[in-house]
Formats: sequence, structure tokens, C-alpha cells
Amino acid sequence: MLKETPDGLYCEDGNFFVDPWGVVPRAIVTHAHGDHARPGSAAYLCARPGLDLLRRRVGPEAVLEGVAYGQRITQGRTVVSLHPAGHVLGSAQSASKARAASGWWPATTSARPIQPARRSSRSPATCSSPRARSDCPSIRWTRPARSSASSWTGGRPPASGQAAVVFCYTIGKAQRLLAELAQVTDRTILVHGMLVPPTEIYREAGVSMAPTETLVERARGRSLAGELVLAPPSARGTPWMRRLGDYADALTSGLMRVRGVRRQRAYDRGFVLSDHADWPALLQTVADTGASRVLATHGHAEPLARYLREQGLDAGVIRTAWEGERGMDDAE
Repeated sequence: MLKETPDGLYCEDGNFFVDPWGVVPRAIVTHAHGDHARPGSAAYLCARPGLDLLRRRVGPEAVLEGVAYGQRITQGRTVVSLHPAGHVLGSAQSASKARAASGWWPATTSARPIQPARRSSRSPATCSSPRARSDCPSIRWTRPARSSASSWTGGRPPASGQAAVVFCYTIGKAQRLLAELAQVTDRTILVHGMLVPPTEIYREAGVSMAPTETLVERARGRSLAGELVLAPPSARGTPWMRRLGDYADALTSGLMRVRGVRRQRAYDRGFVLSDHADWPALLQTVADTGASRVLATHGHAEPLARYLREQGLDAGVIRTAWEGERGMDDAE
């Protein structure tokens, strides 16, 4: 049903690709993160809640179609449907089967609670690992505090006279922080301009978040001491940072669970906060699908496939450009 090609995972019967990294005639996109949604393809299909985010990713001239979760559509000789994946706004599992067949092939991402699609499975292994060792870091999430950013600026704030800059990904992570902050404060949070469009899309979707102000709107020379600023990691080291004055910075990411990453990247603080499944949840998702064959991709794919083989499943790996720790980062 699905096979690897230089442009990504391809369904010959349906003549479409799932999350291709190349330019293709038709792409089914599971969500709008940059490691899954790439510009340049002739046409795109996604879940309707993620349509606006995908349009911002691939450009206003792109041909996009959004479908309701669970809606079945015909693609060539296949039937395709998209199902909630429990990741970011509009994220989906892509389930496909030949029109004459009974078994489904779900391509899953790991927003709405996940609803496991049944039978065979392609599963991102972004934060997977059964045990801790040099090539296989143990990834298990603990229940986060109401907000890692709010705990930093409240219980353990930066030094007097500093701004608190929290770097977070533009789609999903920033909005999750703002939603959590809304439950503990009504203060206005300063944000980098890149965070504004996706945040407005989340607001229009009905997500309640703390009020925000775009930092560029602040007059130059105005002190930012004591302010909380959210910015994408790509802003670090750019001229935009000069307007902050004295600041302490932090990264919020699942990567902060990996020992030594915060020091290697020279952040003052690191907060573990992820929208991916951890190891126990990933295994539970595989079990819930009832899949007899699992192909892992992204992040630590080989340890997951190896473990599943040890449990008696037919498991393999789909190679991508986003493997290891790089695959644990959501591309902005």
C-alpha cells in the first residue's frame, strides 16, 4: 500500500504521498509542522481544523483541500480518511486502503485526543525509547506544572532587571504555553511576530489563551525588566534580540528531557514540555491500533522498531531527514 521513495512515503494505488519532503503532485499532510508539511507540491489534503495553519506553511497560492475527521474520500484506487492524532491543531492520522480491501494502513502522528485507527501502522517515534543508554535516551513525561514559563517568572524568576525569554515552537508549543498561562494570570505576554499568525488561528478555533502583544510594537528604550517574552528558537542570536536588553533565556521542548542538551545549547533554563507521545504512551498507541506491522519514522525510530520486534510484531523503519535528536524538534 505504501512504499518509500526519494520524495517520501508514496501510495501508488492512490497516487499520493504522505508528508512528503520532496515536491510531489499530491500530498496528504498530517499536520503543519515544517518536518511534515513542505511547500512546492501541486496539491495538498489535510484535516479541516489544520487548513489555515497549513496554508501559512505552504503559501497562499497553494491548492489546499480540508476534510472533516472521519470523512472517507476516494483517491485513485484507494479510500482515505483522516482521524484525530492528539498533537497540534488539525493534526491527523491518515488511514488508507484499497477500495476492494478490508485492512487499513494508518499513518499516525502522536488538538483533539487521539482516536487510534486500526490495523497496520506507520508511527513517528519522535520521543521513543524503552531504556536509557547512549543511543537510546529514556523518554517519559511527567505531568507538567500549570506552566513551566509561569513557574519560572513566579517562583524562580530571573535576576532583578532582566526579562524572561522563553523560546518555543511557533505552532503548538507557544499556544500551549499561552493557554496554560491564561489559567494563572491575566497579564499580557510579549511575543515575537512569528508567533502572532498561528496564535490568532488558535484563537479563532476557540482556544482560550493569555492576552499577547507583539514585541515590535513596543517603543525602543522601554524597559522589559520583569516581562515574559515568547519567541521561536530561530530568533535566538538575531538582531531582534537586541531590543530585549538584559535577559535570561530558556527553551521549552521535549528535548530538555535529554541529558546535557540544555548545557550544549547554552540556555539558562530548560523546561520539559512536549506534544509528542512518550515511550509508554507510544506503546499503548501501537497496541490500541491492533497493528500487526509497524513502520517507525522520525526521532528514535530504530529503538522503537527493535523493541516491537522483540515483542513479536513485524516492525521496521522508514528513513527520513529527521532522525535522532533532530527528529525530537518540531520544525518551525
